[in-house]
Amino acid sequence: MGEGVGFDSDSARVAAVRARHEADLMGRANVVAVSEGSRVRGGVDTGQVCLVVYVARKVPRTELAASDVLPAELDGVPVDVRESGPIHAL
Repeated sequence: MGEGVGFDSDSARVAAVRARHEADLMGRANVVAVSEGSRVRGGVDTGQVCLVVYVARKVPRTELAASDVLPAELDGVPVDVRESGPIHAL
């Protein structure tokens, strides 16, 4: 994944994965939003296209029901979990 044509095709693939899985992800505990984005590791944008799942707050896996644990990847697309706090409509 990177710049140019590959980036566009990667973005389209991530959008398709989002469309397939967004409803399921939004039904899990703590999930407040799902988007396409770029993976962040240690506060640094890696440039890797991924599916971003925003949660109200991150909690240890041991405190979640197995059905609420977010996967590391979906259909070969990495999942980046980010804490956003609650999201409210304006």
